[in-house]
Amino acid sequence: MRTVTSLTEHPHARHRLAAGAAFFVQGLLFISLTTRLPQIQRRWDLDELAVSGLLLLVVLLAGAGSVLAELVAARSSSAVVVRLGFVLATVGFAAALLAPAFGVFVAGLAVYGLALGIVDASSNMQAVTVEHLYGRPILPSFHGFWTAGGIVGTLLTLATAGTELGVRLLPLLLFPVAVLAAPFVTKDRLPSPAAAAAVPWRRIVLLGLAMVLFYMVDTAATTWGPVYLGGTLDAPERLTALATLPYLVATLIARGLGDGLVDRHGAVWMLRLSGVVASAALAVIVFAPTWPIAVAGFTVLGGAVATIAPLSFSAAAAIAGGDDFASSQDRVDQVIARFNQFNYVGALLGAVLTGAVGSGNLRLGFAVPMVLILGIIPLASQFAIVRRRVPAVAPSS
Repeated sequence: MRTVTSLTEHPHARHRLAAGAAFFVQGLLFISLTTRLPQIQRRWDLDELAVSGLLLLVVLLAGAGSVLAELVAARSSSAVVVRLGFVLATVGFAAALLAPAFGVFVAGLAVYGLALGIVDASSNMQAVTVEHLYGRPILPSFHGFWTAGGIVGTLLTLATAGTELGVRLLPLLLFPVAVLAAPFVTKDRLPSPAAAAAVPWRRIVLLGLAMVLFYMVDTAATTWGPVYLGGTLDAPERLTALATLPYLVATLIARGLGDGLVDRHGAVWMLRLSGVVASAALAVIVFAPTWPIAVAGFTVLGGAVATIAPLSFSAAAAIAGGDDFASSQDRVDQVIARFNQFNYVGALLGAVLTGAVGSGNLRLGFAVPMVLILGIIPLASQFAIVRRRVPAVAPSS
């Protein structure tokens, strides 16, 4: 009941729900695309290396989109940027779905990739601002909205198994159009002098390494999981999305509990536990003799890594904001946009490197994150800055 109340009765509840809607729609579109990679492979006759090349295109353009988000937010606000991102996402997604030729498909995917970075950066800008207004760590629940959208996207993939990409999926585009009307937080003042203050990038880079490790695992699971089940473990085609669905359900549960767990145990404890459990879960996936055992591994993996990304954004925002978050909003937005770039470094490792190393055998591809995720253990101490509880602040939006 406390969670429901905080979502509906807080003075900034509408801003929290607006940012949550942005995360939800982003997850819905992204997972709807990645869970259909087997269909995309068949439609355009692509092998794993070709798919890796397309994913590389998306990742690089998403990085460019994150840079663009920083530039536009500095001149307007993250509310403007997130709406711009969803307009482009709608156009790109529609072009990719309806493409009559491979070149059109690639162009649509490119536009979607740019939009992906714009929305990733701006929605996290919105989230850290709302977290500041709430006065306590709530980033895990925002990323839980993303996961909920991903679950809906996965269920739609399972429900439409056997149907071709195209017109039947166009109703998905109603979601990014609807979110354009959401009441996002807007700036009510010009950039302050504090925006030009020095940013401790060395500390932020250490946090960014944790982000890299998370997105390496997350992208490997959501992108290559369905291909792994179908191609390596001979799962029925209609069930390959089960690599993603239990992973996302476990992630959603962990993120729903994450706000309270951080408040009770602290971020450092959570992240050290995450590293150990995630590596063990990936070992189960790598050595799984049958696809149901791999699905169990993906399920545990989703719960293990769920809070790494939101806690990383919380810590980066806390460092960038310093003692006076309100007077340094522009600096925080700048840091969040640049910090978001670590997302795509991790995506390169997870999507592209996993596919390239595992081009002959995806077991080898999943062995890469199995080893590297252990790096989260020594990095966990950097998250002590995420406070368990801070005083509430006066509304300002």
